[in-house]
Amino acid sequence: MSTSRPLNLIAELSYRCPLRCAYCSNPIAYRDFPDGLDAAAWTRAFDQAAQLGVVHVGLTGGEPCLRDDLEEIVSGASNAGLYTHLVTAGTLLDREGLRVLQEAGLRSVQLSLQDAREESADRIAGVKAHARKLRFGEDVRALGFPLTVNVVLHRENLGRLESIIALARSLGARSLELANTQYHGWALRNRAALLPTRRQLDEASQVVARARQEADAPEILFAMPDYFRNRPKPCMGGWGQRMMVVTPDGRVLPCHGAAELPGLEFWRFPERELADCWRDAPGMNAFRGEDWMREPCRSCEARTRDFGGCRCQAFALLGDPAEADPACGLAPGHGVIEAAREEALADPPDLIHRSASGS
Repeated sequence: MSTSRPLNLIAELSYRCPLRCAYCSNPIAYRDFPDGLDAAAWTRAFDQAAQLGVVHVGLTGGEPCLRDDLEEIVSGASNAGLYTHLVTAGTLLDREGLRVLQEAGLRSVQLSLQDAREESADRIAGVKAHARKLRFGEDVRALGFPLTVNVVLHRENLGRLESIIALARSLGARSLELANTQYHGWALRNRAALLPTRRQLDEASQVVARARQEADAPEILFAMPDYFRNRPKPCMGGWGQRMMVVTPDGRVLPCHGAAELPGLEFWRFPERELADCWRDAPGMNAFRGEDWMREPCRSCEARTRDFGGCRCQAFALLGDPAEADPACGLAPGHGVIEAAREEALADPPDLIHRSASGS
């Protein structure tokens, strides 16, 4: 089977995180995945990724700034010729720490915020963190990094979208990712509390449209969530097509959640070369192409665009990763999505926060 050239490496340096976000999509059993790769191993991975064609690396987690060897990891990625991007909650680094990473080759930063209002932001995060995040955003701007602000959207913060956009502008963000919650991990446990209504989303779309007309910056990325589009999104641009995920313990995956799918064999770096893990691992090839597809995906004209949707969502909601993504209105299992939308109309339950980890 021919494989595509990967362009983006998502380096999950650690699943540890000082926050306890109720929408976290990392594995619920994250303690089963230790930080198994040291800086030297990550550097070898970056060198091999560049040879495969990767041009961009996102250093993420969990919280990558919990790594004591982050400077060395950044330097390894930069020396491999990769555009090095840090994805962080912004609670652990001060300006001098950022400057050290900048000198090591860090090129840009993504800061996650939970809301524009401190009380609500801290409630979603499960800890008091909002004020520190804003100071970090100022440090990012002072050092001249391109800043992306990421805000996960749900029923508790969609009504403050205008304030969220204004906050991103005040921080000098070049782009604002308004990322509707993906219901995996802790987010799936909290779906009844987080899933918005159609009315909330329609109003949010209007707010975004007005904001885009008002100013060019930040660039605002917003898409209707697949629970309400009746069309699935191509997971990570297609299974094993352009995105490569390396987990803290070295497994090479096509997406963040693939390791939880049953019966799939993924290989680990550095036990095997990165190219072998990408091209030849049985799990990486399980849902490449179209041979795996069942009806209605097999004969659907959209199959070359959405690739059947999200395999992890099909497993989480239907128990079978080879089923059509139930977010699709044509999927036999679409009823579970319709039921979830109905559930969103009721009074939400209390949030269940991610278990505490790391500091």
